[in-house]
Amino acid sequence: MTNSLKGLNVLVTGGAGFLGSNLCERLVTEGAEVVCVDNLTTGRRRNIEHLCKYDCFQFIEADVRESLDLDVGWIFNLACPASPHAYQADPVSTTMTSVLGAYNLLGLANKKQARIMQASTSEVYGDPSEHPQTEKYWGHVNPIGPRSCYDEGKRCAETLFFDHHKTIGTDIRVARIFNTYGPHMLKDDGRVVSNFIVEALQNIDLTVYGDGLHTRSFCYVDDLIEGFIRLMFSKDIDPGPYNLGNPKELTIIEFAKRIIDLTGSKSKIAYLEEPVDDPHYRCPDIEKAGNVLGWRPVVDLEFGLRKTIAYFEKLLSEQRSISV
Repeated sequence: MTNSLKGLNVLVTGGAGFLGSNLCERLVTEGAEVVCVDNLTTGRRRNIEHLCKYDCFQFIEADVRESLDLDVGWIFNLACPASPHAYQADPVSTTMTSVLGAYNLLGLANKKQARIMQASTSEVYGDPSEHPQTEKYWGHVNPIGPRSCYDEGKRCAETLFFDHHKTIGTDIRVARIFNTYGPHMLKDDGRVVSNFIVEALQNIDLTVYGDGLHTRSFCYVDDLIEGFIRLMFSKDIDPGPYNLGNPKELTIIEFAKRIIDLTGSKSKIAYLEEPVDDPHYRCPDIEKAGNVLGWRPVVDLEFGLRKTIAYFEKLLSEQRSISV
């Protein structure tokens, strides 16, 4: 794969965000020519500062709701706020980023005869009545609820991708991403991993919404990025969708206790009211990705969490130094 990526022009939208910056790092180290596009709504320059020293990396501050014209062979569309806190802050913008962004980037892919991947989400399944979730499940989504700007925006983006593929043969790939964690997460994005780790490191009570019996499955970011790369390299395959996530399921209360143990925190657990439309269960069936891509996560949860805890320890230490 290293040789195959050398000299390949790759566009990563949302490239300064959590997943995008980790993807850019992988691509740069493999020798690709990478253009990172981000409007910095939730992305951060610090996530990509270390990449700017490379001649093969370029950052452009731009918004995918506007057309782009770049010479590309691959496109990864990761542009969209992904945490409830962020995407509910401006729901109209969230929906339009998903829909217009997909439309504009598909146009670019067609113009340049490029392969394009849509970073979709497990949220297309809503609060599922099928468990674990397979790609054939149509979902159980509230189209007018507080999460619908993200859920329905991503569902519509998938529709645009597959309709372009069916009608004009656009070379697409669609990945449905389940809960992912690792370095470059925002400490205040409202997601359970960052919430728990930051609270535990500060010996603040961990906030659990509802009774703590909701389940999630957590995939380390390096595993997810490997799935992206395998999906894009695979030729003459079903374009998707593919569930990418870790099928090892934990209740939120189990996860909270794991974080407290790993950080040695004095935190206790505080229970708050359950958010509207919060999915009760989230666990991927990854048989399709295993069979077609030869992919499955390999990073142990404790190893991944220790890496993520170390990242947040450093981040919090730097911020304390600045404030002194």
